[in-house]
Amino acid sequence: MTRAEREAFLAATRVAVVSLAEDGRGPLTVPVWYQYKPGGVVRFATGTNSRKGKLLRDGARIGFCVQSETPPYQYVSLEGPVTLGKPDPADTREMAMRYLGEQMGPMYIAMLEADPEPSILVTLTPERWFSVDYSKIG
Repeated sequence: MTRAEREAFLAATRVAVVSLAEDGRGPLTVPVWYQYKPGGVVRFATGTNSRKGKLLRDGARIGFCVQSETPPYQYVSLEGPVTLGKPDPADTREMAMRYLGEQMGPMYIAMLEADPEPSILVTLTPERWFSVDYSKIG
């Protein structure tokens, strides 16, 4: 994919898979909802006390991959360092609405607000990109 194609692909609403190194084990590999605007950083939130929350630290490097679910298959995979911060409620709302829609998004937000576990905002700065568009092969 060209740079513009891979950034547009990443900016679409997709579920990503994140991989984090874990001592003495294979990497933790889990799905996440995320936000991305072409040319920017990738952001997602997670629970501070979750397994991935405990593995994350400022400067940690993670792998991040999104794919199409139907042929011809495409994917964008990237890696880079992360920084941690506090989620903005407006971003949380935007992401809930993006992934769950007008009907279920507000219910998800209410569930998060009732959860005593704090969340952390993970910001991934893409440094290495890998992408494939099988519609261009053959």
